[in-house]
Amino acid sequence: MQIREMTTADIHAVLPLYISYYNVHEGGNWTKETAGKRIHQVICIEDSFSLILEENNSAIGFAMGYFKQYDDIIGYTLEEIIIAYEHQSKGIGSAFLSELERIVREKGASCVELQAVSDEHHERFYEKAGYRNAKNFVMKVKWFE
Repeated sequence: MQIREMTTADIHAVLPLYISYYNVHEGGNWTKETAGKRIHQVICIEDSFSLILEENNSAIGFAMGYFKQYDDIIGYTLEEIIIAYEHQSKGIGSAFLSELERIVREKGASCVELQAVSDEHHERFYEKAGYRNAKNFVMKVKWFE
């Protein structure tokens, strides 16, 4: 397996992973247009940093996010990490996340922040990697009718 930095040229390679994972396994309704726009938005954010995981020159996973400046530290916000469903539960995602953490730490990040779905699968994955629920942070949302 090969890990390399992801660019906008890789969007076409990761679109099927994104759409399949979210539509088939998360009940989403993504299209090529909406998923392509989402991925493009994150990759084009100032100070973005994303990785693609390939096997035999085919994308089997990717992670995307960006560095965020605070007053005294730089954090890395992980927006998405997706591993093709058939490659899950084999340690690949954990190894990929660990490599991402190593690289962003080398690039100056003091932490990795993320938002995750609150279900058993995601809790187990992130807890195993050492992530804990923040006690001082609550996500707020206001839906417009």
